[in-house]
Amino acid sequence: MEWAEVSFRTSHEAVDAVSALFGETGASGTVIEDPALINDYIHSGLWDYTDIPEQKDTSVVTVKAYFAADDSLDEKLASIRAGLDAIAARGVDTRPAEFLTTRVQDEDWANSWKKYFHTDKVGERVVIQPSWEEYEPQPDEVVLRLDPGAAFGTGTHPTTSMCLRAMEKLVKPGMTVFDVGTGSGVLAIAAAKLGAKTVRAVDYDATAVRVARENIEANGAADIVSTAESDLFSAIPGKAGLVTANLIADLVIRLLPDLDAHLEQGGALLASGIIESRAQEVREAADAAGFFVAEDFEEKEWHAMVIRRRGEA
Repeated sequence: MEWAEVSFRTSHEAVDAVSALFGETGASGTVIEDPALINDYIHSGLWDYTDIPEQKDTSVVTVKAYFAADDSLDEKLASIRAGLDAIAARGVDTRPAEFLTTRVQDEDWANSWKKYFHTDKVGERVVIQPSWEEYEPQPDEVVLRLDPGAAFGTGTHPTTSMCLRAMEKLVKPGMTVFDVGTGSGVLAIAAAKLGAKTVRAVDYDATAVRVARENIEANGAADIVSTAESDLFSAIPGKAGLVTANLIADLVIRLLPDLDAHLEQGGALLASGIIESRAQEVREAADAAGFFVAEDFEEKEWHAMVIRRRGEA
């Protein structure tokens, strides 16, 4: 059987959105070629010798996916192109935005990519477990079972893993959590398993809401986590002790003016998906809305920030 390899060269900021688009369009899996990660491996100190050359340009990431070269291919390619335009229209930097399609011969694309995903302990307690692997958790571990072939994120990207580590300290037993832009639902599931009493997970994208619901049910968290379509806070009543928002800088900035009305006294916003070049804008927007950045985590050009009301510890 013949397959179409679809490649899109883009920025770090756009990787999650492009990967999600490929998944929505029916890709069995997504391959991300990130030269910055190659350099991390080269300089990790794990190798006595490697002949992999250091990457000079780390600003561009290639996202690849594979689709059957059948009668539906042209329709899928058109849908992908429209989706890429929509991502750029939302203010996400997709440059250099180079789109390429090539034909490749039959391989087991539906399963061969799974060799790149393994059980990973991303924090002191939180463990990400692919659905096809077996894992025996330790008594204090919180295990999130996810299928990267269906999800919008596996929890191992820095924007998500920083959130998960921070949530181990921020989530308190019995609290209410709002997860704005839930994607795969990974943060909402983590909040439930870390002790939250009520979690409201929302996303602007209907497909994301469906995928999140599937993952929530697979993790036995449906009695704690509810889902809904929502443009940021628009469909969320009440207040929460913790708001999580793994989005992009523009959307984090847009939700800040409405944060006070949705955050309990002493509560916090955990915002992520903030690229280094936009971090100062988010700090300034938080200050303008009466908040401050209490903690700022950074990993691989990304920031995750714990944002609190001015005057509250």
